[in-house]
Amino acid sequence: MSQKDLDTRFAEAVAIAETMSQADLPQDVALRLYAYYKQATMGMINPLSVGSSSHIRDAFKTNAWMQISHLTSDQAKEHYIEIIRDLNQNKS
Repeated sequence: MSQKDLDTRFAEAVAIAETMSQADLPQDVALRLYAYYKQATMGMINPLSVGSSSHIRDAFKTNAWMQISHLTSDQAKEHYIEIIRDLNQNKS
């Protein structure tokens, strides 16, 4: 599959995710989507730039991203697309 196909499918999945409500996205799924999105669009997290956050939500988001930092951008996109696809199938 070509890069353009992957990027197109990823953009479509992001557009679908943006229409979902919090009821559609359990917190653990939302965290995984966040991490995959960040890894897909920004690459590996730089632990030195994170600093210390007193906000627990930010700490969870950073932790989720760090846990998948071994994935390539393309792998993160594929995981993101798969989660959105599964969520859409479960809605039907």
